[in-house]
Amino acid sequence: MRKALLVLTLTAGMALGLPEGIAASPATSQPGKPKPPNVILILVDDLGWSDLACYGSDLHETLHLDKLARQGVRFTDAYSASPVCSPTRAGLLTGKHPARLGMTIWREGALSPPRNRRLLPAAAVADLPHAETTLAESLQSAGYLTALVGKWHLGDADHAPETHGFDVNIGGTHWGAPATFFSPYRGSFGQARERRYVPHLELGKPGEYLTDRLTDEALRVIDHAKARDRPFFLYLAHHAPHTPIEAKPELVKRYEKKITPKSRHRNPAYAAMIHSLDESVGRIVERIEKLGLTERTVILLVSDNGGYVGTYEGKTVANNGSLRSGKGSLYEGGVRVPLIVAWPGVTPSGAVCREPVVSTDLYWTILDVTGCKVKEPPKGERDGQSLVPLLKDVKASLGRDALYWHYPHYYATTTPVSAIRAGDWKLLEYHEDSRVELYHLKDDLGETKDLAAKMTDKSEELLRGLRAWRKGVNARMPTPNPEFKRKDKESP
Repeated sequence: MRKALLVLTLTAGMALGLPEGIAASPATSQPGKPKPPNVILILVDDLGWSDLACYGSDLHETLHLDKLARQGVRFTDAYSASPVCSPTRAGLLTGKHPARLGMTIWREGALSPPRNRRLLPAAAVADLPHAETTLAESLQSAGYLTALVGKWHLGDADHAPETHGFDVNIGGTHWGAPATFFSPYRGSFGQARERRYVPHLELGKPGEYLTDRLTDEALRVIDHAKARDRPFFLYLAHHAPHTPIEAKPELVKRYEKKITPKSRHRNPAYAAMIHSLDESVGRIVERIEKLGLTERTVILLVSDNGGYVGTYEGKTVANNGSLRSGKGSLYEGGVRVPLIVAWPGVTPSGAVCREPVVSTDLYWTILDVTGCKVKEPPKGERDGQSLVPLLKDVKASLGRDALYWHYPHYYATTTPVSAIRAGDWKLLEYHEDSRVELYHLKDDLGETKDLAAKMTDKSEELLRGLRAWRKGVNARMPTPNPEFKRKDKESP
């Protein structure tokens, strides 16, 4: 049965108002009980592990994000559940691994996979199924005002945010990247010159910048919830710093002057995009403080995958520091990401956690933080854990045996591949030729020394674990492409 649909669409010039039927809430109707915490989840698009100053950037100025890290916990070994955007987003909102969902590539890739490679990519689900209970639905049922501001990229109009538990949807569509970061946020995108736009952002001022405007809308959601004394779940999904690499001209000039011959990060426009992102976080925190909501607001910031190491208009976009490769790859540069969590009164200030965690954990973490109860998955089918023990004590352990990834598709940085990290060991299995690579991350974070041939017992142990996991989640596999073989035989 189709989910109940609660829609609140906000555009510039419209007054924020709740639809009939959701003005009252269980979360606000119990006098004498502590008010449930607000949750702000900021998901950044293509932000690399070393892109923030507090993670070692030698160019980017991230004063507000660094301050947030000093107020909470910064994770050094946080991972996205996928090396690309949509699968990570699906896993974050459902607590399920993308491979279990069958959502292993972004929507356009699921609809039109390449057919000219050695393998046919695994079939993938294009739209987040309504059968899944999202984080927004669970919090909505608990009385929260639920709002998405920014990128959705998890389905067509029939699978829009409003059908997955969001009362408010500002800007979320089936598209991924915007055509432009400047108002009116529409134009031609990509080689196909597809016409795109970002909805619900009408009446923008000349020169208005998308990151700023999304922040404006997020602040309106916060103000609205405060005025009605509602706990809120704000999912602020920024497009920055995804392509197109566009930034405010004055900031680009600022970073052009900062770059030296020794700089690792060398793209001034990309740096300027991150600068605007940092300002957005500062504005959010300032509004929370102004409204007296600081003590009962949890802020989480994470990236959907590693930094994009390709080029845009002839310039390399990101540099993932000591990590190998980037977006699309299952090397560390493709899946290791920044994660900062600030929970006043709980997280120790300036703490650093080195426990390996993954983005599907945030689903269970937020449910734990809010006290929202959901039906527990069958034994062995839970893909994430609550990070609350780590938020209280960064030296605690989750007791997890391994983390897994499955990307049965092609990208500029990879062929179809799966991976496992167990302790400090990491193994990748490439599906075109069944090649395996083995690395010891503690001694070789850059994954430069393949130990697979030297340590066959460890390779076989991890490979068995990886394959058993794939079977357990019913991971879809790529298959041989008979057309590719035929063409290969005919070639001179």
